Amino acid sequence: MKTIPFFAAMLFCTITFAQNYNEALVPAYTLPDPLITLNNRPVKNVKSWEQTRRPEILRLFENLVYGQMPKTFDRISYTPVRESRSAMNGHAILKETRVMVYHHGDSVSIDVTLFIPKAAKGAVPVFLLINNRPKKNTDADRKEKSAFWPAEMVIDSGYAVAAFHVSDLAPDDKIKYPEGALRLYPEMLQQPNGMKAIGSWAWGASRVMDYFEQEPLVNAKQVVLVGHSRGGKTSLWAAAQDQRFAICVSNCSGNTGAALSRRQFGERISRINTVFPHWFCNNYKQYNDKENDLPVDQHMLISLIAPRPVYATNATKDLWADPTGTFLAMKNAEKVYALYRKSSQLPAAPPAVNEAVVNSTLGYHNREGEHDMTEFDWRQFIRFARHHFGK
Repeated sequence: MKTIPFFAAMLFCTITFAQNYNEALVPAYTLPDPLITLNNRPVKNVKSWEQTRRPEILRLFENLVYGQMPKTFDRISYTPVRESRSAMNGHAILKETRVMVYHHGDSVSIDVTLFIPKAAKGAVPVFLLINNRPKKNTDADRKEKSAFWPAEMVIDSGYAVAAFHVSDLAPDDKIKYPEGALRLYPEMLQQPNGMKAIGSWAWGASRVMDYFEQEPLVNAKQVVLVGHSRGGKTSLWAAAQDQRFAICVSNCSGNTGAALSRRQFGERISRINTVFPHWFCNNYKQYNDKENDLPVDQHMLISLIAPRPVYATNATKDLWADPTGTFLAMKNAEKVYALYRKSSQLPAAPPAVNEAVVNSTLGYHNREGEHDMTEFDWRQFIRFARHHFGK
């Protein structure tokens, strides 16, 4: 008797979460136009975009997908934990800082690891990683080194490199996720458009930006925000919300990241909302298997970051994250960047594998390999930053 419910459940999961990896089975779809307002009026200039259409799109994403972000807190502090001027065999300065945010009698702490090139003269640009992998990937002592965060490579390029861990803001767990930033804003948990884990991580990235603005060794006007997978979803949302981030990098971010939802290729909204119900606001669940009903798609999220540069990536063996859909989202954001006269050098069709488009406001590559972030990826991020910041 017990085997029947088990096999019925397995069949349900198979049917519900069967994913498409065949381009021939991508359904016909029409993307919402980022330059047509909710009142069906065309947007023809930057003023109309910034005063009318951009706020509309931002509200739609807040209310229907990522959740509202808190606008205030009582106070914030930055406590030095450790500093060394002989890190990386004397090539870097290490600063470990605890960012404490206080609100309504409670607090949350964000531990930031920062390396600055020792040879740098003055404040330098910084790559900030939203670390959603084990903390050993961003080991401050450099006893363990990971291609996921090749800090030495970044330092050798002349840039600073920093990281914080998502668990400080929200444990990546459908039960424990409120045990972080949401302790400061418990009302969010009762709201259908309240932020959850992704919003908490993005909010935390902005608090690290607050720290950078008072850190004399960092050029806070040249911060590159980097995220992989769910961290890449977060980097896009954080950069859309907080215009202080100069460049956004979204690595293999897939569904509700940089890939178009309407293509229904690889991971879909219903699957992500069921397996990871703690990532996005409750309102998003009404679009399970109803991608075409959404008044937004991910090209519009990328558009919110304009005119600032965005770099997106994929990997050939990571069809789950829909490489073609990511490239098309970037291409369909070009018209918003054109309002600012920011040119995109993305080709008409996706570039060849391992061919990086870096000399562009919108950059992209599809790397050979698995769902990961590698030294190849980081080399392109550095090239992209150099194109926009100079040497």
